[in-house]
Amino acid sequence: MSTTSDTAGRGTQPGTKSCCAPSGPKPQARELPGPSEGAVRSATAAHRPPHTEYADLIALPGGTFRMGSEEADANPGDGEGPVREVSVAPFAMDAYAVTNARFADFVEQSGYVTEAEEFGWSYVFAKFLPGPLRKASPRPQATPWWCGVQGAAWHRPEGPGSTPDGRWDHPVVHVTWRDATVYCRWAGGRLPTEAEWEYAARGGLDQARYPWGDELTPGGEHRCNIWQGTFPFHNTEADGFAGTAPVHAFPPNGFGLHNVAGNVWEWSADPWQDGDADRRAMRGGSYLCYDSYCNRYRVAARTANTADSSAGNLGFRMARDIGTD
Repeated sequence: MSTTSDTAGRGTQPGTKSCCAPSGPKPQARELPGPSEGAVRSATAAHRPPHTEYADLIALPGGTFRMGSEEADANPGDGEGPVREVSVAPFAMDAYAVTNARFADFVEQSGYVTEAEEFGWSYVFAKFLPGPLRKASPRPQATPWWCGVQGAAWHRPEGPGSTPDGRWDHPVVHVTWRDATVYCRWAGGRLPTEAEWEYAARGGLDQARYPWGDELTPGGEHRCNIWQGTFPFHNTEADGFAGTAPVHAFPPNGFGLHNVAGNVWEWSADPWQDGDADRRAMRGGSYLCYDSYCNRYRVAARTANTADSSAGNLGFRMARDIGTD
Protein backbone atom coordinates (compact mmCIF):
# COMPACT_ATOMS: atom_id res chain seq x y z
CA MET A 1 0.00 0.00 0.00
CA SER A 2 1.23 3.46 -0.85
CA THR A 3 0.28 6.56 1.11
CA THR A 4 -0.69 10.24 0.32
CA SER A 5 -3.80 12.95 1.95
CA ASP A 6 -7.07 13.69 4.35
CA THR A 7 -9.18 11.39 2.24
CA ALA A 8 -8.95 7.68 2.49
CA GLY A 9 -8.37 5.60 -0.54
CA ARG A 10 -5.26 3.68 -1.43
CA GLY A 11 -2.44 6.59 -0.91
CA THR A 12 -1.82 10.30 -0.01
CA GLN A 13 0.16 13.10 -1.54
CA PRO A 14 3.54 13.89 -0.02
CA GLY A 15 3.91 16.85 2.28
CA THR A 16 0.26 17.24 3.29
CA LYS A 17 -1.47 16.73 6.60
CA SER A 18 -3.61 13.65 6.32
CA CYS A 19 -6.88 12.89 8.03
CA CYS A 20 -8.07 12.38 4.51
CA ALA A 21 -7.31 9.13 2.74
CA PRO A 22 -4.59 6.72 1.67
CA SER A 23 -4.36 5.51 -2.01
CA GLY A 24 -4.69 2.22 -3.86
CA PRO A 25 -3.35 -0.36 -6.28
CA LYS A 26 -3.53 0.18 -10.00
CA PRO A 27 -6.43 -1.77 -11.53
CA GLN A 28 -6.23 -3.85 -14.66
CA ALA A 29 -7.72 -2.23 -17.75
CA ARG A 30 -11.24 -3.54 -18.19
CA GLU A 31 -14.53 -3.14 -19.98
CA LEU A 32 -17.78 -2.31 -18.20
CA PRO A 33 -18.33 -5.34 -15.96
CA GLY A 34 -21.23 -7.74 -16.03
CA PRO A 35 -23.72 -8.55 -13.26
CA SER A 36 -22.43 -8.42 -9.71
CA GLU A 37 -23.12 -10.71 -6.80
CA GLY A 38 -26.85 -11.24 -6.78
CA ALA A 39 -27.67 -8.14 -8.85
CA VAL A 40 -27.49 -5.76 -5.97
CA ARG A 41 -26.80 -7.98 -3.12
CA SER A 42 -30.42 -8.92 -2.49
CA ALA A 43 -29.95 -8.65 1.27
CA THR A 44 -29.70 -4.87 1.01
CA ALA A 45 -32.08 -4.39 -1.91
CA ALA A 46 -34.95 -5.82 0.13
CA HIS A 47 -34.68 -2.97 2.62
CA ARG A 48 -34.03 -0.08 0.27
CA PRO A 49 -36.72 2.56 -0.22
CA PRO A 50 -38.58 1.82 -3.50
CA HIS A 51 -37.71 5.13 -5.12
CA THR A 52 -34.73 7.30 -5.97
CA GLU A 53 -34.41 10.10 -3.42
CA TYR A 54 -32.44 13.32 -3.48
CA ALA A 55 -31.60 13.47 -7.17
CA ASP A 56 -32.36 17.11 -7.94
CA LEU A 57 -30.25 18.85 -10.58
CA ILE A 58 -30.11 22.62 -10.22
CA ALA A 59 -29.55 24.76 -13.32
CA LEU A 60 -26.80 27.32 -12.69
CA PRO A 61 -26.28 30.39 -14.90
CA GLY A 62 -22.49 30.26 -14.96
CA GLY A 63 -20.40 33.38 -15.35
CA THR A 64 -17.12 34.75 -14.02
CA PHE A 65 -16.14 34.35 -10.37
CA ARG A 66 -13.03 34.64 -8.24
CA MET A 67 -11.67 31.13 -7.71
CA GLY A 68 -9.09 29.98 -5.15
CA SER A 69 -7.74 31.59 -2.02
CA GLU A 70 -4.54 32.94 -0.53
CA GLU A 71 -5.41 32.25 3.10
CA ALA A 72 -2.51 31.88 5.51
CA ASP A 73 -3.80 28.54 6.82
CA ALA A 74 -4.12 26.91 3.41
CA ASN A 75 -2.21 23.64 3.20
CA PRO A 76 1.20 24.06 1.51
CA GLY A 77 1.34 22.45 -1.89
CA ASP A 78 -2.45 22.26 -2.34
CA GLY A 79 -2.41 24.87 -5.10
CA GLU A 80 -5.38 26.92 -3.92
CA GLY A 81 -3.91 30.18 -5.12
CA PRO A 82 -3.52 32.59 -6.59
CA VAL A 83 -7.02 34.01 -6.53
CA ARG A 84 -7.98 34.39 -10.18
CA GLU A 85 -11.02 35.16 -12.28
CA VAL A 86 -12.47 32.05 -13.90
CA SER A 87 -15.47 31.75 -16.21
CA VAL A 88 -17.81 28.76 -16.38
CA ALA A 89 -20.57 28.14 -18.90
CA PRO A 90 -24.13 27.44 -17.70
CA PHE A 91 -24.48 23.91 -16.34
CA ALA A 92 -26.56 21.86 -13.90
CA MET A 93 -25.31 20.47 -10.60
CA ASP A 94 -26.73 17.96 -8.14
CA ALA A 95 -28.25 19.56 -5.07
CA TYR A 96 -27.06 16.47 -3.19
CA ALA A 97 -24.22 13.99 -3.25
CA VAL A 98 -25.20 10.68 -4.85
CA THR A 99 -26.87 8.55 -2.18
CA ASN A 100 -26.67 4.87 -1.40
CA ALA A 101 -30.21 4.50 -2.76
CA ARG A 102 -29.33 6.10 -6.10
CA PHE A 103 -26.15 4.08 -6.42
CA ALA A 104 -28.03 0.87 -5.61
CA ASP A 105 -30.48 1.63 -8.44
CA PHE A 106 -27.51 2.05 -10.77
CA VAL A 107 -25.95 -1.26 -9.73
CA GLU A 108 -29.23 -3.12 -10.03
CA GLN A 109 -29.94 -1.78 -13.49
CA SER A 110 -26.42 -1.92 -14.94
CA GLY A 111 -24.82 -4.86 -13.12
CA TYR A 112 -21.81 -2.67 -12.36
CA VAL A 113 -19.13 -3.99 -10.01
CA THR A 114 -17.13 -1.32 -8.18
CA GLU A 115 -13.37 -1.33 -8.06
CA ALA A 116 -13.34 -1.85 -4.29
CA GLU A 117 -15.24 -5.09 -4.91
CA GLU A 118 -12.76 -6.11 -7.59
CA PHE A 119 -9.76 -5.27 -5.41
CA GLY A 120 -11.40 -7.07 -2.49
CA TRP A 121 -10.92 -4.29 0.10
CA SER A 122 -11.24 -0.60 0.89
CA TYR A 123 -10.28 1.78 3.70
CA VAL A 124 -12.51 2.19 6.76
CA PHE A 125 -11.97 4.58 9.67
CA ALA A 126 -10.59 2.41 12.48
CA LYS A 127 -12.98 3.62 15.19
CA PHE A 128 -15.96 2.38 13.18
CA LEU A 129 -14.76 -1.23 13.31
CA PRO A 130 -15.30 -3.94 15.94
CA GLY A 131 -12.10 -4.77 17.83
CA PRO A 132 -11.25 -8.11 16.15
CA LEU A 133 -11.68 -6.70 12.64
CA ARG A 134 -9.73 -3.57 13.54
CA LYS A 135 -6.81 -5.67 14.83
CA ALA A 136 -6.84 -7.95 11.79
CA SER A 137 -6.86 -5.14 9.21
CA PRO A 138 -3.59 -3.56 8.01
CA ARG A 139 -3.02 0.17 8.50
CA PRO A 140 -0.96 2.64 6.43
CA GLN A 141 2.01 3.86 8.45
CA ALA A 142 1.35 7.51 7.63
CA THR A 143 -2.39 7.36 8.43
CA PRO A 144 -2.89 4.67 11.09
CA TRP A 145 -6.51 5.70 11.74
CA TRP A 146 -7.41 3.96 8.47
CA CYS A 147 -7.75 0.17 8.17
CA GLY A 148 -7.63 -1.71 4.89
CA VAL A 149 -10.68 -3.92 5.41
CA GLN A 150 -11.24 -7.04 3.34
CA GLY A 151 -14.74 -7.00 1.87
CA ALA A 152 -15.41 -3.31 2.51
CA ALA A 153 -17.31 -1.75 -0.40
CA TRP A 154 -20.23 0.60 -1.05
CA HIS A 155 -22.81 -1.96 0.11
CA ARG A 156 -20.64 -3.12 3.05
CA PRO A 157 -19.38 0.25 4.32
CA GLU A 158 -17.68 -1.18 7.42
CA GLY A 159 -16.81 -4.51 5.88
CA PRO A 160 -18.45 -7.95 6.27
CA GLY A 161 -21.75 -7.89 8.11
CA SER A 162 -22.42 -4.18 7.56
CA THR A 163 -25.04 -2.76 5.16
CA PRO A 164 -26.36 0.67 4.14
CA ASP A 165 -29.62 -0.04 5.98
CA GLY A 166 -30.64 3.13 7.80
CA ARG A 167 -28.27 5.10 5.56
CA TRP A 168 -29.99 5.00 2.17
CA ASP A 169 -30.18 8.81 2.17
CA HIS A 170 -26.48 9.11 3.11
CA PRO A 171 -23.84 9.62 0.41
CA VAL A 172 -22.48 6.48 -1.20
CA VAL A 173 -18.84 5.87 -0.22
CA HIS A 174 -16.05 3.48 -1.22
CA VAL A 175 -16.36 4.66 -4.83
CA THR A 176 -13.32 5.38 -6.98
CA TRP A 177 -13.03 8.11 -9.58
CA ARG A 178 -13.70 5.51 -12.26
CA ASP A 179 -16.80 4.24 -10.43
CA ALA A 180 -18.14 7.80 -10.18
CA THR A 181 -17.41 8.47 -13.85
CA VAL A 182 -19.27 5.35 -14.97
CA TYR A 183 -22.26 6.19 -12.76
CA CYS A 184 -22.46 9.72 -14.17
CA ARG A 185 -22.29 8.43 -17.74
CA TRP A 186 -25.08 5.94 -16.97
CA ALA A 187 -27.21 8.71 -15.43
CA GLY A 188 -26.71 11.07 -18.36
CA GLY A 189 -24.27 13.40 -16.67
CA ARG A 190 -20.60 13.76 -15.74
CA LEU A 191 -18.37 14.75 -12.88
CA PRO A 192 -18.01 18.52 -12.40
CA THR A 193 -14.77 20.29 -13.17
CA GLU A 194 -13.01 21.90 -10.23
CA ALA A 195 -14.07 25.34 -11.45
CA GLU A 196 -17.71 24.25 -11.74
CA TRP A 197 -17.60 22.62 -8.32
CA GLU A 198 -16.18 25.71 -6.61
CA TYR A 199 -18.51 28.08 -8.46
CA ALA A 200 -21.50 25.98 -7.37
CA ALA A 201 -20.22 25.50 -3.80
CA ARG A 202 -19.74 29.23 -3.30
CA GLY A 203 -23.46 29.73 -3.88
CA GLY A 204 -23.02 33.22 -5.29
CA LEU A 205 -20.77 34.50 -2.50
CA ASP A 206 -17.50 36.19 -3.45
CA GLN A 207 -14.40 34.82 -1.69
CA ALA A 208 -16.28 33.67 1.40
CA ARG A 209 -14.46 31.06 3.44
CA TYR A 210 -17.42 28.65 3.60
CA PRO A 211 -20.50 28.10 1.41
CA TRP A 212 -22.54 30.21 3.88
CA GLY A 213 -20.03 32.94 4.82
CA ASP A 214 -16.86 33.45 6.83
CA GLU A 215 -17.87 32.05 10.25
CA LEU A 216 -17.68 28.30 10.75
CA THR A 217 -20.54 28.20 13.27
CA PRO A 218 -22.54 31.43 12.91
CA GLY A 219 -24.50 32.04 16.08
CA GLY A 220 -23.20 28.71 17.40
CA GLU A 221 -25.04 26.77 14.67
CA HIS A 222 -23.24 23.91 12.94
CA ARG A 223 -23.54 24.14 9.17
CA CYS A 224 -21.55 21.07 8.13
CA ASN A 225 -20.47 17.59 9.22
CA ILE A 226 -16.82 17.70 10.30
CA TRP A 227 -14.78 16.52 13.28
CA GLN A 228 -15.06 18.22 16.67
CA GLY A 229 -12.77 17.29 19.53
CA THR A 230 -9.25 15.88 19.28
CA PHE A 231 -8.48 14.09 16.04
CA PRO A 232 -8.31 11.11 15.72
CA PHE A 233 -8.96 10.15 19.34
CA HIS A 234 -12.21 11.77 20.40
CA ASN A 235 -15.09 13.24 18.39
CA THR A 236 -17.65 15.14 20.47
CA GLU A 237 -20.10 14.85 17.55
CA ALA A 238 -21.29 18.37 18.35
CA ASP A 239 -22.68 18.65 14.81
CA GLY A 240 -24.79 15.54 15.41
CA PHE A 241 -22.78 12.98 13.44
CA ALA A 242 -19.77 10.71 13.84
CA GLY A 243 -19.68 9.29 10.31
CA THR A 244 -21.65 10.27 7.25
CA ALA A 245 -24.80 12.37 7.54
CA PRO A 246 -27.88 12.35 5.31
CA VAL A 247 -27.25 14.35 2.16
CA HIS A 248 -29.95 16.85 3.21
CA ALA A 249 -28.71 17.20 6.81
CA PHE A 250 -27.75 20.88 6.70
CA PRO A 251 -29.29 23.95 5.04
CA PRO A 252 -28.35 24.57 1.38
CA ASN A 253 -26.11 27.33 0.11
CA GLY A 254 -27.31 30.24 -2.00
CA PHE A 255 -27.63 28.05 -5.10
CA GLY A 256 -29.55 25.31 -3.30
CA LEU A 257 -26.67 22.81 -2.88
CA HIS A 258 -26.50 20.80 0.34
CA ASN A 259 -23.39 19.57 2.18
CA VAL A 260 -20.69 20.92 -0.12
CA ALA A 261 -18.57 21.37 3.01
CA GLY A 262 -17.74 18.27 5.04
CA ASN A 263 -19.60 14.94 5.04
CA VAL A 264 -17.71 13.26 2.17
CA TRP A 265 -14.98 14.23 -0.24
CA GLU A 266 -16.30 14.64 -3.78
CA TRP A 267 -14.42 13.62 -6.90
CA SER A 268 -13.99 16.19 -9.66
CA ALA A 269 -13.37 15.54 -13.35
CA ASP A 270 -9.97 17.23 -13.30
CA PRO A 271 -6.47 15.86 -12.82
CA TRP A 272 -4.67 17.16 -9.74
CA GLN A 273 -2.29 19.12 -11.91
CA ASP A 274 -1.42 19.34 -15.59
CA GLY A 275 0.13 16.13 -16.88
CA ASP A 276 -0.92 14.12 -13.81
CA ALA A 277 -3.71 11.94 -15.20
CA ASP A 278 -3.32 9.32 -12.47
CA ARG A 279 -4.36 11.56 -9.55
CA ARG A 280 -7.67 13.39 -9.51
CA ALA A 281 -8.69 16.48 -7.58
CA MET A 282 -11.24 16.17 -4.78
CA ARG A 283 -13.29 18.88 -3.13
CA GLY A 284 -15.29 19.68 -0.03
CA GLY A 285 -13.62 17.88 2.87
CA SER A 286 -15.25 15.15 4.94
CA TYR A 287 -16.56 14.19 8.37
CA LEU A 288 -12.92 13.59 9.38
CA CYS A 289 -11.69 17.10 8.60
CA TYR A 290 -10.60 18.97 11.72
CA ASP A 291 -9.90 22.68 12.09
CA SER A 292 -6.38 22.45 13.52
CA TYR A 293 -5.30 19.45 11.44
CA CYS A 294 -6.98 19.45 8.03
CA ASN A 295 -9.24 22.40 7.34
CA ARG A 296 -10.00 21.42 3.76
CA TYR A 297 -13.73 21.90 4.21
CA ARG A 298 -13.13 25.52 3.20
CA VAL A 299 -14.75 26.18 -0.17
CA ALA A 300 -11.45 26.91 -1.98
CA ALA A 301 -9.58 23.94 -0.48
CA ARG A 302 -8.57 20.98 -2.58
CA THR A 303 -6.67 17.72 -2.34
CA ALA A 304 -6.09 14.68 -4.54
CA ASN A 305 -6.02 10.93 -4.63
CA THR A 306 -5.23 8.27 -7.18
CA ALA A 307 -8.17 7.48 -9.44
CA ASP A 308 -8.36 3.90 -8.13
CA SER A 309 -8.65 4.96 -4.47
CA SER A 310 -11.72 4.35 -2.33
CA ALA A 311 -12.62 4.90 1.31
CA GLY A 312 -15.41 5.44 3.77
CA ASN A 313 -15.31 9.22 3.36
CA LEU A 314 -15.11 9.51 -0.42
CA GLY A 315 -18.16 10.06 -2.66
CA PHE A 316 -19.31 12.35 -5.47
CA ARG A 317 -22.10 14.45 -6.96
CA MET A 318 -23.07 14.74 -10.61
CA ALA A 319 -23.09 17.65 -13.05
CA ARG A 320 -24.72 17.91 -16.46
CA ASP A 321 -24.37 20.16 -19.47
CA ILE A 322 -27.37 22.45 -19.87
CA GLY A 323 -29.58 21.24 -22.68
CA THR A 324 -28.56 17.57 -22.34
CA ASP A 325 -31.55 15.24 -22.10
